[in-house]
Amino acid sequence: MPVSKVNSNYQVTIPKEVREKAKISKGDSVLVEYDEEEAVVRVKAPMRGRRKTFRLGARLNVKEIEESVERGQTG
Repeated sequence: MPVSKVNSNYQVTIPKEVREKAKISKGDSVLVEYDEEEAVVRVKAPMRGRRKTFRLGARLNVKEIEESVERGQTG
């Protein structure tokens, strides 16, 4: 099992063999969560592409809101 060290900025490098298995590429976003029951940190599959952002005060239509919610639920 590969081991990573936490640096002074609390950053961790995901080992190459794990990145390859999970198909994590440069620029991907991953979900990081802590499991209370197992006392482990999990890194979940990458969320492909850039995340869409909205300017504060911008008007959103229902379709844009629903698409954003769906992307958030499916990762």
